[in-house]
Amino acid sequence: MGIGDDGWSGLDEARRALISGAATLVGGGRHLDLVAPHAPEAQLVPWPSPLRPALPALVEAHPDAVVLASGDPLRSGIATTFVELVGADRVRVHPAIGSDALARARQGWSAEETVVVTTVGRDLRAVLPHLAPGARLVVLLSGGGDPARLGALLTEHGWGASMLTARWHLGSPDEGARSERADSFAQATPDLVVACLDVRADDPAATAATAGPVPGRPEDFIDHDGQLTKRDVRASGLARLRPTPGAHLWDLGAGNGSVALEWCLAADRATVTCVERDATRAQRIRDNAAALGLAGRVDVVVGDTGSTDLATLPTPDAIFVGGGLDPDLLDRAWSSLRPGGRLVAHAVTLEGDAALIGRHARTGGELTRLSVERAVPLGRFLSWTPARTVTQIAAIRTESEDPT
Repeated sequence: MGIGDDGWSGLDEARRALISGAATLVGGGRHLDLVAPHAPEAQLVPWPSPLRPALPALVEAHPDAVVLASGDPLRSGIATTFVELVGADRVRVHPAIGSDALARARQGWSAEETVVVTTVGRDLRAVLPHLAPGARLVVLLSGGGDPARLGALLTEHGWGASMLTARWHLGSPDEGARSERADSFAQATPDLVVACLDVRADDPAATAATAGPVPGRPEDFIDHDGQLTKRDVRASGLARLRPTPGAHLWDLGAGNGSVALEWCLAADRATVTCVERDATRAQRIRDNAAALGLAGRVDVVVGDTGSTDLATLPTPDAIFVGGGLDPDLLDRAWSSLRPGGRLVAHAVTLEGDAALIGRHARTGGELTRLSVERAVPLGRFLSWTPARTVTQIAAIRTESEDPT
């Protein structure tokens, strides 16, 4: 059950009746204190620590408990965990107005034009994929030190001109707010705080190259050692991989992770499993993911694509093969796809070309050769300099096809 910072006075009669009639109330100390005087016969059970491992025993001991949580328990809340644990049919959620909705109401921002980002118990860099000129974000925070840290993070990445409004204790008599530019926001606030961001770039030209979800960012959008799919070819591959919200990619032979990371940046909740044999590059993928605010969405397996057991990886919606290309790997990747899954592979060698042509003969799809030339200085003039030509296959698995 959701309960606001205004406690008992903010509850309607139906939720008051549930609390008053409960045999067991479960929640944090703050929530239990708010309602304890109105449920004198109830057993008060505080959250165990650590929380997640203890929940099955808690449910077994108190299957009919009323669980108290802040605002909307399905917005980065405990109700989501309970639904995952016992199933939606055993959980009845009674939401209150969430802090994000109250913050939008104070700002006068519509739900349609506002993105809600949670950093509760997470890295503040989770906001980074959502930054774009004119964007409006409501950021759920862990504590009163986070608004200043968020301001410093925005400033570090060129968004110091953003207006940051911290709002705390929304809906209670202790409600307060403070608005400053992100690069000036230095003081802590009370806890139970959210941040409202009206995003503005310090230098619009400096952010233009990396803003937005469309793939094809410059090579220096990540740290790398030169082993990465270049931007024009990368954009072509991702256009055929078709990132969608919540979809999962395998990046086999991931190098420094450019395709994997742009997959995640292109669609909300998109995730990836990278297989990379070089341990240094594998760690660089993890570091790049964290720096882009994608921690938790990028899993890296250190291993050779030829020997890694693909059956142990989460089922993919799409597969990109950028390294270690051979017919056996293509066969194993293809057989791992569900119906409707997409395979894209790139080759730059004659042997790789032969493998892609053989795969095309068996599964069809598109075979494309990509040749890119860039103008570079030649003395006082410019001259076209070609990059290495890339052969690309893009194929969609259909239900009726032979798995090999």
